[in-house]
Amino acid sequence: QNTIVIIVIGIISLLFFMQQFGTTTIGKLFGPIMGIWFGMLAVLGVAHLSDDLSIFKALSPHYAVELLAHYPKGFWILGAVFLCTTGAEAMYSDLGHCGKSNIRLGWGFVKICLLLSYFGQGAWLLSEYQGNVLGEVIPFFSIIPQALLIFGVVIATMATIIASQALISGTFTLVNEAMKLKLWPATRVRYPSQVKGQIYIPAINWILMFGSILVVLYFRASDSMQAAYGLAITFDMLMTTSLLVYYFSLYKKSTFRSLGLAVIFFTLEGMFLVSNLNKFQHGGWFSFLMAAILFWVLFIQLRARMLRTRHTEFVDLKHYEDMIRDLQADTTVPKEATNLVYLAVADSKRYIDSNIIYSIFRKRPKRADVYWFLHVDTVDNPFTSKYSVDTIIPK
Repeated sequence: QNTIVIIVIGIISLLFFMQQFGTTTIGKLFGPIMGIWFGMLAVLGVAHLSDDLSIFKALSPHYAVELLAHYPKGFWILGAVFLCTTGAEAMYSDLGHCGKSNIRLGWGFVKICLLLSYFGQGAWLLSEYQGNVLGEVIPFFSIIPQALLIFGVVIATMATIIASQALISGTFTLVNEAMKLKLWPATRVRYPSQVKGQIYIPAINWILMFGSILVVLYFRASDSMQAAYGLAITFDMLMTTSLLVYYFSLYKKSTFRSLGLAVIFFTLEGMFLVSNLNKFQHGGWFSFLMAAILFWVLFIQLRARMLRTRHTEFVDLKHYEDMIRDLQADTTVPKEATNLVYLAVADSKRYIDSNIIYSIFRKRPKRADVYWFLHVDTVDNPFTSKYSVDTIIPK
């Protein structure tokens, strides 16, 4: 097990090291591998469909309902198979990196390949193991021809590594958006390419890397990590649904649509949540601990912004133009500087922060040849650096 842990830590370190080269560079390397992986899933599945064509009965929801209703503890099987439903949320969090069209086409291809793979494995199980106990047998690797087994294991391992990429780049996007909303401390953002949505945040990258390594060293087995991940995704889906329902009801004024969304998705996700709750003590608690820490950081930032906003007032600059002229002309006041620069929150040339006016005139007036009121806007476009100067008082 120690050898496996060392290999995993090595792979994690390499994956996070490659992030600085950008999604485009990584995509050129990872894209063909994922194409081979999903193509292999589809081919292996199709090759075993003829083992038992009755597998297509699985398309009927009747059997799913029967399993949940009549099989002993059938409801709790939902918790075991829940990870089959995850992955899509990572793709959609990656829209800015890959583009809407790529996600739609890629998801269609992935869905077809996965279904063919699952149907093929099911048909093989019906023909080979119906009525028998599987034990240590893994259906997926069992349907791979013996001569190609090593190739299958290598491709599966590489696909597992690459699947993490969507979550990593999605995290960069979320943190970047949080910074724009003033919910996260200002952190350096790099643009590895000319594409607007593709970003790299060094500090977050290394925090994620060390965090992932600590998780591996603590859990050491994938079962506990799966429990933590599964429970986290369940709550993630519930929160996404809540936001969608809120959005449609408040901004789109669509009561029917929001009610339909709430009933369908809260029912499905509520079932998954209940079936996953028993994972809390087996590693699920870790997700809640991480969420609590992040929530605390975001909450402090939000409170700080609210306090700042409460104590920031804006005044009409026109009322102070004559006073500034008089101060410049008053030689009895010692000159503070030739150019005096103030960072302004106000983004209008008509208004200015009241604390700037206070600083210039109160207690010890500050005389200067030129006063600069500087306002900085952070934009999305990579490598954009431009400025404009508005003259408020001539000369």
